[in-house]
Amino acid sequence: MNELYFDCSMGAAGDMLSASVLELFDDKDAVLAELNALSIPGVRFAAEASMKCGVKGTHLSVTVHGAEEDEHLHDRGGHHHHAGPREIREIVTALPLPETVRDDVLAVYESIAAAESAVHGVPVTEIHFHELGTMDAVADVTAFCFLLRRLAPGRIAASPVCVGSGQVKCAHGLLPVPAPATALLLRDVPICSGEIRGELCTPTGAALLKYYVNSFGPMPLLRTKKIGYGMGTRDFPAANCVRAFWGESADETGEEMTELRCDLDDMTAEAVAFACERLRAAGAPEVFTVPIVMKKGRPGTMLTVLCRPEQRAEMISLLLRHTATLGVREFPCRRTDLSRRVETVETALGPVRKKISEGSGLRREKWEYEDLARLARERDCSLEEILDLL
Repeated sequence: MNELYFDCSMGAAGDMLSASVLELFDDKDAVLAELNALSIPGVRFAAEASMKCGVKGTHLSVTVHGAEEDEHLHDRGGHHHHAGPREIREIVTALPLPETVRDDVLAVYESIAAAESAVHGVPVTEIHFHELGTMDAVADVTAFCFLLRRLAPGRIAASPVCVGSGQVKCAHGLLPVPAPATALLLRDVPICSGEIRGELCTPTGAALLKYYVNSFGPMPLLRTKKIGYGMGTRDFPAANCVRAFWGESADETGEEMTELRCDLDDMTAEAVAFACERLRAAGAPEVFTVPIVMKKGRPGTMLTVLCRPEQRAEMISLLLRHTATLGVREFPCRRTDLSRRVETVETALGPVRKKISEGSGLRREKWEYEDLARLARERDCSLEEILDLL
């Protein structure tokens, strides 16, 4: 399985993350041309060679009408037009993006809006993104989402995130590092301050990592094929960069997981279904039920959750909160997955998404059900008839 690991020992910003991924492609110029072909109003992407502490990497320059801003300044607010969630949605919806990428971009912005709403104590609809609402920040988020979908890693991991220390100047005055919205976005993510004074992780960087990264911790066993260096603009005593390691999982026996089980005989089907929904929403990779026979011959349900070790405490808490169980059993296990990605295919009926799974010498393809169902409803025909027309 192809894996991607981000070294965030010097924090993360949107352009640094994007540049680190861009370096992993064989033909960076062609990929860069694809980014510019998105025609984000007034935006131009350029890959520039950059050297930090003797290490060569790439700085992804994002200019808006010919001007470029510091990667942290455009997260901090100040002197540009302030856009709200509705304006951001209109901008992103108008871009010629694959549907999956558009959904990712909007989801990242929604997470930032929720964090800003909580920090400032105002409804999400009244949030203004300051510099996050300008086209350069839209470009940062869109570029990373686009590049990551194109790279299609089977799994993404990252180091603990170094956030820096001291204070940062924003539209509301001086705030401690990490800024409140950044701190909220990084909730449940391992972070550290490090020895560098200054803001190392921006809200955009935090939101992208929180949305995409499957787990945070030491680098997993990885047969590294490529390493990308995404450089920031500022100089520090340490190299100001995000490193992206791309390779194949070296653990042939699969991923370490924890299996949690509980037996239920006094809950309605609706209540069990709701518990499963909350577990999935919290990020459980697998949730399923099995009918069982309990004491005195009563029918019951065994609820099983498969989660990663770092999710264990949260999942146990959710099981105890949303079910009537008095205890949870747990077992260590391992899971081996095929790498998965989604591609949009142009067909006689228009663009249709296809799920592709690969690994262990296998390749499986399956049309996205929601797309097939939509086409079947539009043409008032069966799913089988739609499949025959593709």
